[in-house]
Amino acid sequence: MKNLTNEKSLLITSGSSWFDLNFGELFRYRELIWLLIVRELKPTYKQTILGPLWFVLQPVLMTLIYSLVFGRVAKIPTGDCPPLLFYLSGIILWNFFNGSFLKNANIFASYSHLFSKIYFPRLVVPIAALGSTFFNLMIQFCLFLLFGIWFQFHGFPVDFVTGLLFTPLIVLVLAFFSVGMGLMVSGVTTKYKDLNHFLSFGSQLLMYATPIIYPESIVPESYNWISRLNPLSAFFECYRFCFIGVGNFSPSRLVSGFCFGVLILSLGILVFNKAQRDSVDTI
Repeated sequence: MKNLTNEKSLLITSGSSWFDLNFGELFRYRELIWLLIVRELKPTYKQTILGPLWFVLQPVLMTLIYSLVFGRVAKIPTGDCPPLLFYLSGIILWNFFNGSFLKNANIFASYSHLFSKIYFPRLVVPIAALGSTFFNLMIQFCLFLLFGIWFQFHGFPVDFVTGLLFTPLIVLVLAFFSVGMGLMVSGVTTKYKDLNHFLSFGSQLLMYATPIIYPESIVPESYNWISRLNPLSAFFECYRFCFIGVGNFSPSRLVSGFCFGVLILSLGILVFNKAQRDSVDTI
């Protein structure tokens, strides 16, 4: 007769700490992360005519529209920088931030079928969502570099060395903000689902409060505090300043923005870990 006393059992619990970051366990699930990244990317070009070219066409079309509407019609100045290069620099960063934010904000709704059936570290999903938007960013960033090379050949100076040096830091901080804010929203919307209706509206408001379609220098003094309070502004300004010499480089705002980004990410993980304990019952 088989000795049942020697059998080992595995007890799966929700964890003892809200701030549960088991990097070893996340590394063991790296293949799942990759599969989820592929799952996020496939719908973008599956059963489409142009396929992955949409990653390139979307920022190009938006840049042309912004150049026409805000450059020609509204006549918003972009300094000495060509409008196409100015708007493209802001669009690719915003696409990365906004894409990661919206995907993380809808995690429980998008993955409830997995959360209720199998066990895996729940932070795998935010990492995969960030990974898919990072893939998009890499394609669009290469497009921006090609535009920069073209304009440099036509007489406009582009500082690729300084820009490439600061880009990883800027992208890292935007990732902190997008994931942290998205996780906080996802944790709240599991209980209050009507807040989902404000997601796209709120992201649009944040976009206009961030110097994407305008340089921060043209904001009237009476409204300048809005841009100053927005921690994202310093990083968009820094990105443009490093590459194309338009914008402001403020080390103090960058340091404070980095610290605030770490705080937002930490709070997001706390809210996410708390919400995922009973997410199956509330979704």
